[in-house]
Amino acid sequence: PLRYISKFRPYVKQEAEKNKSKWKTMGPAKVAVPSPNDFLQKRSKEPKLAPRKKDQDGKKVPALSVPRRTYRPVIRIQKNFINKNALAVIRGVPKKPRPFCVDSRQGDKYPLEPSGLVPKYIKKKNYGATPKYVTRRNEEIKKEEAEYEASVVEQLNERAMKHLSDEEKTSILQALKKNWEEANSEFLCLPVQMDTRYKKMRKEKLELKLKQLEHDIEALEKHKGVYIANE
Repeated sequence: PLRYISKFRPYVKQEAEKNKSKWKTMGPAKVAVPSPNDFLQKRSKEPKLAPRKKDQDGKKVPALSVPRRTYRPVIRIQKNFINKNALAVIRGVPKKPRPFCVDSRQGDKYPLEPSGLVPKYIKKKNYGATPKYVTRRNEEIKKEEAEYEASVVEQLNERAMKHLSDEEKTSILQALKKNWEEANSEFLCLPVQMDTRYKKMRKEKLELKLKQLEHDIEALEKHKGVYIANE
């Protein structure tokens, strides 16, 4: 039997040729080849300035106030260096010979100044004087000692005992006696029978207070001069 051939075959071919990209994978069909005369020249891509106009509206361009880069001024110096050097030698002070010290029979010598035989250090103006940094350090030490002594004296004055005057002493005695009378009246008002703990504690407290007040009054009356500490 004959092979089957579809009746839509020409339409399929036509559709395939219509939608096909001929140069999709193989490149364009024809490419313009560059001419060998149009090669890339040196500095051909650098920007070029417009040509300078010599005349603008019929007027000449004013000359530049700054000299050109190629300008080289002509320097004419007329000096006689031979005469100048001769005058410098004639008018110059002659050099003094350097002192040397010879210490051997063969004539071995060395400069005298750095040898230590010349007493140049003891002839200095500041020889034997105390250096400035030492005097400055001594002054700082004395200043610190004075500040420390002043602080110690201030602390001692703060902690020193204060002497009571006669008026203050009498006023304190009167206040102590008044407190003793009040405490004594409270003590006398206590009940005779101490059957509770609270009553015993109050009695002991009043006894201690009376004893302390009597001791203070006796100390103030006994001593003439009284001193108290500053808190």
